Amino acid sequence: MIGIKINAAKTKFFDRVIITTENRATIKALSRMGAFIRTSARSSIRKAGKKGKTSKPGQPPRSQTGLLKKHIYFGYEGSNRSVVVGPARLGGTSQPESVETLEHGGNATITSGRKNPKTRVVPIEARPYMGPAMQKNLPKFPSLWANTFRP
Repeated sequence: MIGIKINAAKTKFFDRVIITTENRATIKALSRMGAFIRTSARSSIRKAGKKGKTSKPGQPPRSQTGLLKKHIYFGYEGSNRSVVVGPARLGGTSQPESVETLEHGGNATITSGRKNPKTRVVPIEARPYMGPAMQKNLPKFPSLWANTFRP
């Protein structure tokens, strides 16, 4: 058994000033990365226009109401020291997985009619917008870390 207290041992191994500086630099760099990805994703989503024109499979989706474009957020997750970027699930949607279906493709259940509602399952082809936004910004990430932490 070592005759040293834990708090005293911590001061020997970890310099609080360096750790605090490194944490601030990490949060700042990751937040900037999240902002770049969010901006690219938002700019890739176009309006559907008057005729409600849809996007082709493989292209970013078109937005009829603007809600998808408006509700893309990013946030720093302290427990994993990472940033999360993506659209928020809105309360009015009956399918919480609709955002994932749009990005990756899959089946969606559509209900039509108010008085006599009918449901059907339709295939949705992928219309990625978050993945391409990340790939577009990957070359910028190393420069965000440059000169952020100097001992």
